[in-house]
Amino acid sequence: SPRLHVGSGAVEGAMQADAKIRTESATESGPRGPSCSLRHFACEQNLLSRPDGSASFLQGDTSVLAGVYGPAEVKVSKEIFNKATLEVILRPKIGLPGVAEKSRERLIRNTCEAVVLGTLHPRTSITVVLQVVSDAGSLLACCLNAACMALVDAGVPMRALFCGVTCALNADGTLVLDPTAKQEKEARAVLTLALDSVERKLLMSTTKGLYSDAELQQCLAAAQAASQHVFRFYRESLQRRYSKS
Repeated sequence: SPRLHVGSGAVEGAMQADAKIRTESATESGPRGPSCSLRHFACEQNLLSRPDGSASFLQGDTSVLAGVYGPAEVKVSKEIFNKATLEVILRPKIGLPGVAEKSRERLIRNTCEAVVLGTLHPRTSITVVLQVVSDAGSLLACCLNAACMALVDAGVPMRALFCGVTCALNADGTLVLDPTAKQEKEARAVLTLALDSVERKLLMSTTKGLYSDAELQQCLAAAQAASQHVFRFYRESLQRRYSKS
């Protein structure tokens, strides 16, 4: 069946073509308060015909397209008898996936596994394919947000939603949320945290650079505050989509 050919060039081509067309006509987010300096968000779901669910997510000029396939048939070698096998494939904007992509795939998979109720679909596979459309900073956070909205669109059962928030710490200790690529480059440390929507619990974290314990706590508190804005945005875009009769 077509849903199983995850790696086929046709899907990739369709994703890239769709991404180019769709980034314009997305759900807009409301104004952001001064307490939470996130970039402009936009999201659109259900834009690809092949996957069981899909979403494009924009944060500023960073854009990711996600497709979810499954629960579907799984290779016997990958079958898990008591839960679904979860796979994440991340495709860079150009070229082949490298070490950075593999590392991000693992982090995204760990986050998804923490919330997806895989035991409801044992001996199946759920595959999340992410295509980077443009990377202008906070890419992993954008990938996480796109993955979450695509999982929701596919109707995959989850115990909570999740989101990604990136924090950058500058040399003088100031904290920047949702940094651009330039801000990430100039930062002393960059931290990306994944949080769940029920208890704002930390599901995954990945860090680069030097920071103190106090700064880590400061970043976590800022990310938890920012996550409320992200989850509110999720709610608004879902309401907008499902209220269309």
